[in-house]
Parts: sequence; C-alpha cells; structure tokens
Amino acid sequence: MSVCANCGAENPVAKKFCGDCGAPLEVGRVSVAAAPAVAVAPIAERRLVSVLFADLVGFTAASESQDAEDTRELLTRYFEVARTTIERYGGTVEKFIGDAVMAVWGAPVAQEDDAERSVRAALELVAAVPALDPSLHARAGVLSGEAAVTLAAQGQGMVAGDLVNTASRIQSAAQPGTVLVGDSTKRASEAAIAYNDAGEHQLKGKAEPVLLWRALRVVAGAKGALRASGLEAPFVGRDRELRLVKELFHGSAEEQRAQLALVTGIAGIGKSRLAWEFEKYVDGLAAEALWHRGRCLSYGEGVAYWAPAEMVRMRCRILEDEEPESAHAKLRLALEYILDSDERAWVEPRLAHLLGLEEGAPGDQENLFSAWRILFERLAEVAPTILVFEDLQWADAGLLDFLEYLLDWSRGHPLFVLALARPEFADKRPTWGAGKRSFSTLYLEPLSSAAMDDLLAGLVPGLPDDLRGRILDRAEGVPLYAVETVRMLLDRGLLIREGNVYRATGAVENLEVPETLHALVAARLDSLTPEERRLVECGAVLGKTFTKQGLAAVSGVAEEELDPLLAGLLGKEIISVQADPRSPERGQYSFLQDIVKRVAYETISKHERKNKHLAAARFLASAWSAEEDEIVEVVAAHYLDAYKSAPDDPDAVELRSKAFEMLVRAAERAASLGANAEAQRAFERAAGLTDDVVAQAEMHERAGVMAWFGARQDNAAGNFERASELFEAAGATHPAARVSARVAEISWERGRIEQGLESMDAAFALLSQEEPDADLAALAAQIGRFMFFAGQGDLALERLDRALDIAEGLSLPETVSQALNTKGCVLSARGRKIEGLALIRHALQIALEQDKPSTALRAYYNVADLTIQMDQAHEAAQLARDGLALARRVGNRYWEWSLLGFAYPLFALGDWDEVVAREDGLPEEDWAQARIAFATLLTSIVPVRVNRGQLEEAKRSTRLFAEFEASADLQEQAQVHFAEATLLLAEGKHVEALRSAEASFETRHSNGVAYEAVKESFVVAVEAALALDDVSRAEEFLRVVDSLPPGHSPQFLEAHSSRFRARLAAHRADLNEADRLFRRAGGLFRELAFPFYLAVILLEHGEWLMTQDRGEEAQ
Repeated sequence: MSVCANCGAENPVAKKFCGDCGAPLEVGRVSVAAAPAVAVAPIAERRLVSVLFADLVGFTAASESQDAEDTRELLTRYFEVARTTIERYGGTVEKFIGDAVMAVWGAPVAQEDDAERSVRAALELVAAVPALDPSLHARAGVLSGEAAVTLAAQGQGMVAGDLVNTASRIQSAAQPGTVLVGDSTKRASEAAIAYNDAGEHQLKGKAEPVLLWRALRVVAGAKGALRASGLEAPFVGRDRELRLVKELFHGSAEEQRAQLALVTGIAGIGKSRLAWEFEKYVDGLAAEALWHRGRCLSYGEGVAYWAPAEMVRMRCRILEDEEPESAHAKLRLALEYILDSDERAWVEPRLAHLLGLEEGAPGDQENLFSAWRILFERLAEVAPTILVFEDLQWADAGLLDFLEYLLDWSRGHPLFVLALARPEFADKRPTWGAGKRSFSTLYLEPLSSAAMDDLLAGLVPGLPDDLRGRILDRAEGVPLYAVETVRMLLDRGLLIREGNVYRATGAVENLEVPETLHALVAARLDSLTPEERRLVECGAVLGKTFTKQGLAAVSGVAEEELDPLLAGLLGKEIISVQADPRSPERGQYSFLQDIVKRVAYETISKHERKNKHLAAARFLASAWSAEEDEIVEVVAAHYLDAYKSAPDDPDAVELRSKAFEMLVRAAERAASLGANAEAQRAFERAAGLTDDVVAQAEMHERAGVMAWFGARQDNAAGNFERASELFEAAGATHPAARVSARVAEISWERGRIEQGLESMDAAFALLSQEEPDADLAALAAQIGRFMFFAGQGDLALERLDRALDIAEGLSLPETVSQALNTKGCVLSARGRKIEGLALIRHALQIALEQDKPSTALRAYYNVADLTIQMDQAHEAAQLARDGLALARRVGNRYWEWSLLGFAYPLFALGDWDEVVAREDGLPEEDWAQARIAFATLLTSIVPVRVNRGQLEEAKRSTRLFAEFEASADLQEQAQVHFAEATLLLAEGKHVEALRSAEASFETRHSNGVAYEAVKESFVVAVEAALALDDVSRAEEFLRVVDSLPPGHSPQFLEAHSSRFRARLAAHRADLNEADRLFRRAGGLFRELAFPFYLAVILLEHGEWLMTQDRGEEAQ
C-alpha cells in the first residue's frame, strides 16, 4: 500500500490518485529517514491566469449507498480522466478536493490561448464523465483574470485570490452537464467557442450580480482558425464515435504505434463532420500534432495517389497550381528540416515524382512506397502525425496497398490514419485491414430521433411541431437532410440569424418538405438565379473543388464578373472557400456537400455537358504544362465524358482519339507511380477507344503487364491472351511471340511447369528468327532460370549465355544482372563455387548501381547462400543482414521474409537465440506467402529446437509442411526432408530418419552437395546408419563425400567425414587412426569457427579418450 501525503489514507500501489481526497500519489517518494532534499524558495507574482473548477453533481449523496471500494475505484478513474484531459490541454492540476478538481492555465507557463484551452478542457471533461458512469454528470466553471501565483508551489497553493473563489462559485452555479464561464473568459475564447448568454447570477461573496455565459461547443481550430462563416449545426449523437477516435489517436501517440480508424457511412451521415470535430480537438491540444489531409478524387476513377500528394503539398506549403521550379524549391527546403542529407538525396526525387515534378521508372512501386513512408516516419519522430483520407471509396488499389504497407512497416511510429468512406468501399476491398490489430472500423448509423431533434432545436429553436416532425420523418436519421432543409429556409428568406441560432421570420407552418434528400437539393438549386445555377453546373463539371479561373473558362464569364455570383453562392451555403493556410487548395471553391454537385451535374443536358467537359479539358491542359502529367487522368476523363455525351457528333472520332491519347498518358503516369491496378484499367479503357488492331493489342499487353506486377494473374493472362490474338490477326509475329511468352510464365507460376517451358521455348524460337532485342534477352534469362529450377542445367546455361550476349550488346544492365545471378547459381550447383560466387557478386553490384532493389535482393540472397555453402558463415551472415536492411528500407516483404528465413549462418555461428527470433519474426498467418522463408528456416530452427530438447516446438515448426501439398521445388524438398530426419533421429526412429535424410541428400544432384540442407542431411544420415549399426550404409554416404573432386568438397563435409571415420576407427579399435581423425575433425571445425560442431567433436573425442584411460588429455 502507498500512503497519501495529503490526507494519510492508504491506497493500493497501482493507484495514481488518492481514493479519499483525490490528491496525486507520489511514486518512489523518499522515506522520512532519507536525507532531505534541498528546497527551492517559492516565487510569488501576479499573473493573468484561467482557473477551472469541476465537480460531480450529487456524487456525495449517491456514494452513501455504494460499496466503499466501488466508490474509490470510480473516483480514481474520474481523477485520472480529469488529470489526463487537463494536461492534454496544457493545464496544471492544482488540487483534488473530494470529487472536485481545480486546475490552472497561465502558471507556471503562460500561453496566449490559455483561456480558450481551459474552456476546451472543461467541455471535454464534462462530456467524458457519463462514459465513466451513465448516472453521473459533471459541471464546470472557468474564469480568467489576475491572481497571485506562487511559482515553486508543489501540489497545491499555486494560485490564490478572489479569482479562485469566484471560479469556484461559477462552477456551483452551473447545471449538471454544463460549463459556465465569466465574461473575461468568454471574450478571450469566443473566436473558437460558441456561447449562449446564461444571464446574471448572484454569486456568494459578490456584492453585484455576475454575467455568465454557457459554453456550448468548439466551433473552430485554435484561436478561431478555420471557423465557418455561417452557423455550424450542433454536433449531436456521435459522442461515442468521437471519443473512440480520440482514444485511438492518443493510444497511437502514447504507445508509439501506427493506427488506422476507418469511418464508413452513407452520404450525409456525418463522416466529414466527425473528422472536423476531431481536427478542432487536436488543434486545441497543448502537445503538437502534425495534421495532413488528402482526398481521393472521384473524377477519372481515382487519380493515382492524389491524397498522399496533397498531404506532401500541405506539409511543404505547395499550391496545386504552383510553378514547378517554385514547388521543387519548397519541397527541397521542407525536406532539409525533416530528413538527413543521405535520406533526402534518396527520398526527394521520389516525392518530386509523386507531385509530378520528376519522371519515374514504371513499376518502381517499392522504392516509391519506401520514400513516402520514410517521410511520414520522420515526421512522426518529431510529433504524432495524423493523415486524414477523405472519400476512400474512390481510392485506387495502389493507395489502399500503400496504406496497408505504411501501417505494417511503420507500426513502431505514432502515425494515426483517419479514413472516411461510403459503404460501397467494403464491396471494393472487402478484406482490407481484416484481422489486423492496427485497423479499427466505425460505422455511422443514422441518428436517433432524439439526436435529430436536438440538432434541429440547436439550429432553429421554436420550429412548429408539425414541421419539425415532418423534417425528422423524412430525414430518417441523416443529419444532412435537416441541415439542407434549414439552408432551404435560408434561401427563401424565412430565417434570420440571432447569435448562435436561426429564428423563423415568416410563416413556415405549411412549408412543403421534399420527400428525399435528392429532391431537397434539387429544390434548393431551383431557387437559384439562372446565373447562379449556370455557375453551379460549371462547377459540377469541374469536380468537388474548382478555381475561379476554371469557372471562368468553362462558363465563359469573365473572372471579375464571377465575384458577386460566388459571394451569393457562399452566402446560400451551396459552396465554400478553402481558407486553411496549410492546404494546397487554399483559395479554391468547393461544394459543401457532394450530393449538391451530383444533383447539379445530372440536370445538365448532354449537349451542354459535352461542351462543358471540352472546355474543362482544354482549361486543365493549358493550366498545367505539357511536361506535368499529374492531372492527366482528370483531363482524360473530361475528354472521355465529352465523347460519351455525344458519340454520334461529327467530332466524335477526334474526341475518341484525344481521349485515347490522354488515357495512355494517364496509364503511364499511374504505372510510374506503381499504381498498377489504375494503370491496368486505363490501358484497358484505351483499348476500347481505337479501331487500330495493333494499338488495341499493345494496350492489352501493357494492361497485362500491370496486372502481372500487381499479382493479378487471371487478369494478366486474359489481357496477354487477347493481345496475342490481336497481334496474330494483324500479322505481327514478333509481338505475338513476346506476349505468348508472358502467358507461358504465368503457366509456370501456376505449377504447369512443362507446359510453361514448352510455350516459352516456342516463343524463344520465334523471337530468335528476328533481330535480337530486349524481349529476346529477357525471355532467354527467364527460361534459363526456370530450367535451372527444373534441373535442366545444360539447357539453362545455353539460354543464359544467349541472354548475356544480347543484353551486353544492347546495354540492358538489369537483364545482365538477372542472367549472371542465375548462371552463378547453376555453376555453383555444379561445384564451380568460386566462379559462381564471382558472377553473383557482380550481379549484385550491377543491381545496386542501377537502383533495382528487387534484382539486388535476389542477388543478396543468392550470394549469401553461396557464401555459406563455401562455409564462410560470418560473411554470409553479414550479407544477409545487408540484404535484410535493404528489403526493409524499400518495403519488400517477400525478400524480408526470405532473408529472415535465411538463418543457417546464425545456426553455424552459435547465435541460436537469433535463429529463434527469426522464426518469431515470420508471419504464420501469411504462411502461404512466406512458405519459402519458412522452408529455408527449417535448416536452422529444427536443429536448434532439437538440440535444446524442445521437440514439441520443433514439430510446430514443421507441421504446416505436412498439412500442405508437397512442393516440386527441389530446394524445399531438401529442407523439409532434412527437418523430418532430424526430428525422427531425436525420437529414436532411426530407420525413418535414415530414409528422410537420404531423400534430402539425393537432391545434391540438382542443389549441389554444398547446399545447407544437403550437407546437414549427410550428417543425420550417417548418424542414423551408425545408430542402426549399419556400417555399410554409413560407408556409402562417406564414400560419396570422399569421392568428391579436389576443391569440390566443402570443409564442413570433410570435417564431419573425419569425425565419423574417427568413430568407425574407434569401433574397429584402430586407436591411432581414431585419435588422428578426431583431432583432424576438431581442427577443421575450429578453422570454420562453428562452435556447436566444435563442441560436439571435442566431446566425442574426450569421451573416447576417457575409455582409453587418457583422462588428462580428455580434459
């Protein structure tokens, strides 16, 4: 128990606050017998402060009927919530008195918005109490002014004077669930807080009545930033959801972890309002948080990565229409403050490509994702970082992949992602985030009738009951319906603003309320003047947001003539203007609600729609330079919609051609950003816009490549097959053969190995009849790789040499790297280790120089594998670590897992704890995707578990391979058979162990005798044979090793061969030979620096020496 320093009550050690008096409990307080601390003399001065008092209404009476421990527990939770809330807003808890709390702002450190933050804290605290106990309510009072402050005071007594007493009286005057403030506090905070006049109150100790104000809600960011010009509807019925979002954010910040909250709901249900309430909340906190917002565009079926691009612009203060030179300078300047020089050199060009300022290589998704991730991680290291994604239902697959990637790879950073989407998002990506701890989902249900009634009463109190009832019935819990109804009344001049509410100024009893939200919006649009209506239609064509210049171009109205029309639409709350100084869209106009845009667009005639789309396309094409493809998807969509609006017009062919051109550019832009699904879709749509058969085929081929990059094999195969048919129909044999090779590769990947190789060979024969090119080189390299896996080494070398001849002549470095890599593996398997290693090392060098991370990672893996086959464990371990670091930097999960599984060098070096940690780092839930990594790990994790006596754990490591169909991969076969043999040997099942070990050892003809699983299976096979007293079988295995040509036998095998022959010599009583061979084996293992096997041979030698009465030597 810990003793409260304030009242002396005993409290459980885990408690932070005293259950009797509420004072904070000191942790690790020095005992009475300890030396006294040196006291700091208090400093007294007068300061401008804000004081908050809050208490629980009726708590004392209610606690009389409750158990004392329950009361203490509730009080403790209340104190924790109060302290946390106050400190988040920068206040200091002065003291707890029973169920009351006093806090102060302005001491010991003053801020100019202390009054505002004290009221924010009071509103937050009062709202939080019912969540602790629905029967409880709090009330609070806040007052700002001068007070006597003792700066060095500890615990309590910091602030004194009439201000404190008056603040306490204000709290006593408040009703349950409300916050009252004095006039000075109201004046200092009204830019961000909405108030109602609470009248004059006669407070105890005051000679004159005191004017008080009731704080209603927060209506703006800190210091009034971003406050709407019109009235804001009350935030009702969503307290629980907002509280959850806040808790998820604070959990992310405090626990230093990435977290996503997905908020879904129908249009108008309140998703954007929830995000706005959260933004206001975060902006008012004392601790800094870095806010970013981006939206997914609906136009053009989701412009690739528009949302993260907006976030980067927001961070760098780059406007959407900023000149490239200026934008690049701002980007560079911002990154200088965020990244170190090495990271900046790598990240900057990839961020510039995201913003359309630089070109990028097609399909380079892992580098792009990694660069964007690094930016957000470094920001999160400065302060908790918030990313808000609006309209996620319009996101392309690439953005959703990036978000999953970000939350996975950046899971140790305080990154909070708030995503807003409509319900159809679930149809688009039903399993997105499923089963991941970092994903939380909130579905916004329609508001209750009571909440909707509160909303209407808060906006327009005094509406006739019949009208209010009809609005509520037709709203069906959708708050936007009620808000739009109020706007309709405003449009008709039936309401006038009075303070924080509207009042009816005319007869509204018989107002016709439209049946649906769509009809309600249409009615509002009908009330506009013709000029305003025309402008709204032009804006609807341009999109959710638009500029004045864009409106002028589409409408034909001069910019200076637009101002009064825009002002009228702003006043009628049809549109709003972006005033956030951080936003790249600042100064632009946007529809307040997407449904207004949608209804306005639907009413435009097809002829007018075509003309407006053409005007929009031409404006956008002229507003952005020809080199900038950032908005080419939007331009393409405008041309396509113009064509669809009038497909039979005389200029239809021209429009189709222009739409085709722009769609191809859009696809290429998406491909360069790694947005493969978006690129695939654009290429497919382009194929339908041309009558040229070859062009159609090219589009389908490129769509197939994009699908292939995205691992959508069915889509890839369909596009490739269609492309092949079209090429053949056009008599284009070369491209037809190239595409058929793609289909063959998919057949190989699906397990149809013979069919795949036959088709690739047929394509190779066709391509070989023409001038060698990049297609033939790449195909030859791939065939060589597949032939190696199939055990056809001679043919593999022929194809690989052909690939190298062509690739070197045409300067194709990536193909050279891939072919050298595979050729090194083939030569290594044939015993030409040094030559093979040299080739793979050079392949790695080329890949790193060319910045091809996937190619480099394959080379890292193979060079590390070949190095351990040559018994160079230290170098192999370091190479694997370097590869693992690259995989993690670029975010390549496949190679990260593969290199995690490559733990055999660690096993050889005795770092067994790290081997176990590697297994823990592999995702069992993604076993199928990480199967190769798990198989590779068997060679190290199973012997570690077995030699530690952990047989059950070893069985768990192998169980999934027994449950799934065996692989045709000879490397996996060797690994699985070795693991089985090791377990069987440990269980004393020597016959079965010998059989499995022999099956693994037999793969040496393809894998090579130095392959880790092959080498280890030799050891198990001889051990099992000797355990069975089958000396002849043991001799068979030993003769295989002894017959290896000079330089082809790994030192590992020579050492074990000497070890086993020493035991056989001892069995024959050939004492000198046994002693010589034991010592030779020990010397070889000592040279290898393999501590486990060195210990084994020393133990075996020592045990034998003991049987020969040579105890001193044995020691």
